[in-house]
Amino acid sequence: MKSQNIQPLRIDKTALSVVHQFDNSDEKYFWKSRTPEERLLQIDILRRMNYGDKATCRLQRVLEIAQR
Repeated sequence: MKSQNIQPLRIDKTALSVVHQFDNSDEKYFWKSRTPEERLLQIDILRRMNYGDKATCRLQRVLEIAQR
């Protein structure tokens, strides 16, 4: 993805709630109804909210030999 001039995003913490992991809320059905492209776009928005300018950096690759 090409770096875009995106306004800083803020989290509205009053809109968040904590629920049980296996809660059958409407949120699960909402995201299942979205296309893969819409879900990836939302992931990118959340990534930019968390990492800011560093969100466009490439991920590090780590090579480790566990056992020979």
